[in-house]
Amino acid sequence: MATARHSDDCHAICSGRAQADSDTLSRLLDLLEYQGKQLFARHGVPVPDGKPADNVDDAVAAAEEIGYPCVIKAQVLIGGRGKAGGIKVAESEPEARGAAEAILGMDITGPHGEGPFKVRQVWIEGASQIAAEYYASIILDRSAKKSLAMLSTMGGMNVEEIADKDPEALVRQYIEPGEGSFGTKEAGRLASDAGVDEDVREKVAELLVKLHGAFDASDATLIEVNPLVVTKDRDVVALDAKVTIDDSALFRQEEVAEAGEGEAEDPQEQMAKEKGLTYVKLDGDVGILGNGAGLCMSTLDVVAQAGGSPANFLDAGGGSKAEAIIDALEVISSDDKVNAILFNIFGGITRCDEVARGIIEAYGRVDLDLPLVVRLDGTNSAEGLRLLTDADIPDLHVEKTMLGAAAKVVELAKAKAGG
Repeated sequence: MATARHSDDCHAICSGRAQADSDTLSRLLDLLEYQGKQLFARHGVPVPDGKPADNVDDAVAAAEEIGYPCVIKAQVLIGGRGKAGGIKVAESEPEARGAAEAILGMDITGPHGEGPFKVRQVWIEGASQIAAEYYASIILDRSAKKSLAMLSTMGGMNVEEIADKDPEALVRQYIEPGEGSFGTKEAGRLASDAGVDEDVREKVAELLVKLHGAFDASDATLIEVNPLVVTKDRDVVALDAKVTIDDSALFRQEEVAEAGEGEAEDPQEQMAKEKGLTYVKLDGDVGILGNGAGLCMSTLDVVAQAGGSPANFLDAGGGSKAEAIIDALEVISSDDKVNAILFNIFGGITRCDEVARGIIEAYGRVDLDLPLVVRLDGTNSAEGLRLLTDADIPDLHVEKTMLGAAAKVVELAKAKAGG
């Protein structure tokens, strides 16, 4: 039986799991839902008519133009919007106004503690009469050096749980490089293997081919549609859009780059970008700073081996000066989930005494109520360690080895969490 509603978006099945680990730390641009749908539309993918708005009056005007019932959706770069009250159906002008007033300006925290993200825009679209919900995605599998199409007839809010419990419900098909390698024949086979209803199988196949076209043309690393819906009229429509673009390709993606300008990522990631730091938010409670991507990755590993959970990847870069260290501490300490911070510095171009000066100055400028573990080795490390000793900073711990530093920071983080 058809239902008039709009399914919430969920976290990508493939995010952080099917993609290679290196993809997690690469520079990527996530599009908001409405930007993803605009990209889809340019490539012929069926999407509901809709309009973005950044204030209540414009949202109501869009609802009046689109007609009722309509759906008003928070535009933030996380899942879990519906459960947080960020997606509402409006049957009339007063309901549309009330929904827009409630959603615009609200803070939404993701299902895994991401954010919070403040809602600055909403997307208004006509409510869909849904007969079935599917899941579809195309990702770049770096390990296989191919794109991977995935399809399931079990889409919707709990698709991740379904995929975990019944892996065969999610059908996968690699796409060989080259033009024409994924046409309606290949997509139709995928739809058939997934058990798509026969009367809409051709439409699903055509949509998948267009999604792949959008994926290739936009230099995407991920395109996900959840749900991909079959309406009561047996049309197939992309009711959601999750799109991630390879940031290094934006020089040839002018339209996409303009769409993504000013869109806030995680608050710490936005702050780091403004300060020129390489930062990726993770899910743990141990803040990490290193100089050089390889050292940072190794630091993540040893913290995990010590029983801890990294809260971030932050590469201050080679030749880090005191000001960069201050900026890094401001970014890491602004994350409420962080319970302890590890500085792992190997001085080559970077001078350890400069790092020490940055730490000392940061304590005078940043309200830092967190234990800090410092490992300095290499250029001017003796001078850096002397400066830290003379500064007599409370709750600052110096360790000689990376393994010792990891063990110490995990111990302090657990003590902080327990206290």
